[in-house]
Amino acid sequence: MGHQHHHHHEASVADAAGNRRRLAMALVLTAAYMVAEIVGGLAANSLALLADAGHMFSDAAALGLSLVAVILAQRPATSQRTYGFHRAEILAALLNGAALLTLSVLIAREAWERLSAPPEVEGGLMLLIAVGGLAINLANLRILSGGRQSSLNVRGAWLHVMADTLGSVGAISAGAAIYFLGWRWADPVASFIIASLVLYSAWGLIRETLDVLMEGVPKGISIEEVTAALTELGGVMGTHDLHVWSLTSGRNIATAHLIITEDADHQGIIDAANRMLASRFSIHHATIQVEHDQLASQCHPCG
Repeated sequence: MGHQHHHHHEASVADAAGNRRRLAMALVLTAAYMVAEIVGGLAANSLALLADAGHMFSDAAALGLSLVAVILAQRPATSQRTYGFHRAEILAALLNGAALLTLSVLIAREAWERLSAPPEVEGGLMLLIAVGGLAINLANLRILSGGRQSSLNVRGAWLHVMADTLGSVGAISAGAAIYFLGWRWADPVASFIIASLVLYSAWGLIRETLDVLMEGVPKGISIEEVTAALTELGGVMGTHDLHVWSLTSGRNIATAHLIITEDADHQGIIDAANRMLASRFSIHHATIQVEHDQLASQCHPCG
């Protein structure tokens, strides 16, 4: 039997440093404009603007949480946490999703109360502040876009900002409708739209983070394809006890037992399996165990 762990760290350090910078820049911009939206929302008596400000507050909290998670994830492994703190990013993403879900419910409830008796709203002030909020959100989207493909944590923060960007568009539309047409009901209607967008992004994020925490097969990887690829290696007769999961975004892990022929090169097969898993399936940490056919039949049922 042979064992080999193949680790992939080349890009992770650079990615983490870049994500720290992105999150810190976005956090500063968001926190600064959040204050302006709260003051403006109160002055204009606009629920849509306050909802957008509340979402910006959740953005600031999400960005801060994500930033802390990125820093924690870079801490070295210990004897008690042999995988390190990588799951901190997934927990942060889950908390962000839960916060978004709660926020959408609160916005929808307040909008429903206002819809029956729309209050007076300063449409011009609302419109002006919402335009500024949109500019900040667009800047944050650009800042965070570089890390959202490689990190579920950063993607969670990006989704917060995307929902807030759409919320700003809704607030602008409502402000214009109130200012030019006198449609006071546009404010709670825009708030409903914002709540729906927030709910949609929250559900998708929660579902993905739960998949990781439940150690489901990573998106884009098929167990059947991995099994077939391993079996196609020279000297491999079959495979069983194959498991593939994610430690965190971009860190896929696999374990497998390979049944090999009597004359097969143990270490050669292990090396070939690791290279294939890394190149074809982005699995850079694999534990491969090899065993001969008759040994497998005595110890493990093949499956």
